[in-house]
Amino acid sequence: MATLKMTKDDFKDTVDNSDIVLIDFWAEWCGPCKMFAPIFEEVSEKYPDIVFAKVNTEEEQELAAMFQIRSIPTLMIFREQIIIFAQPGMLPGSALEEIIQKAKDLNMEEVRAEIAKQQAQQDA
Repeated sequence: MATLKMTKDDFKDTVDNSDIVLIDFWAEWCGPCKMFAPIFEEVSEKYPDIVFAKVNTEEEQELAAMFQIRSIPTLMIFREQIIIFAQPGMLPGSALEEIIQKAKDLNMEEVRAEIAKQQAQQDA
């Protein structure tokens, strides 16, 4: 699956209706973003079951602000509507694939239980 251009209008629908979504926050003027783009695109071809999306932070400032994007490129991964990874900086293809495999292997029941535990502690 090729990468898709994500906007604030389709963000929620995409994340809500996809098991795993990788988002590359980038900008046209960003050198490292341009270097990461072909890596992101190449890896997307290997995982047709995952949504690979790109958010242009200049065009989608509201989305960038919502996620407090301060440095680009920033990679964010959602799994079952939960952010499980967010990191600025570009990655080589092998590291990106390793992170994808970890995201796929993650036990989401444990993640949700940990989130519920932390929320209960905050509420107490």
